[in-house]
Amino acid sequence: MESRPVFDPDDVRCAEAALRTPDIERWAQRFELLSDVNRLRMLLCLHHAPGIRVTDLATALGMTGTAVSHALRLLRDRGWVAATRDGRAVRYRLVDDTVHEMLHSIGATHQHAAHSHEND
Repeated sequence: MESRPVFDPDDVRCAEAALRTPDIERWAQRFELLSDVNRLRMLLCLHHAPGIRVTDLATALGMTGTAVSHALRLLRDRGWVAATRDGRAVRYRLVDDTVHEMLHSIGATHQHAAHSHEND
């Protein structure tokens, strides 16, 4: 005699309702971007030092400027970071509120002392 799987229709309905979460594909893309340790480290740096230049970010991360620029381009294309030209320098900052909140949830803090870029 073959046994049939037993299921609870209420649990199935609840589980199916979860699959109607808005923007589930976008969330999956967010987690994909966050799964790279260097991008996550970069986002933490941008969170803590908004307006940082690529060269300074590369130095802090111990990465090449080319690698940092490539990652920033990807993050900028997704709308997570924005670039501002400051003379010859380009400064980057985190602009995605959801990512900002996620960084806070993993313990990221903001720079306590204000840093002025006026004399850079």
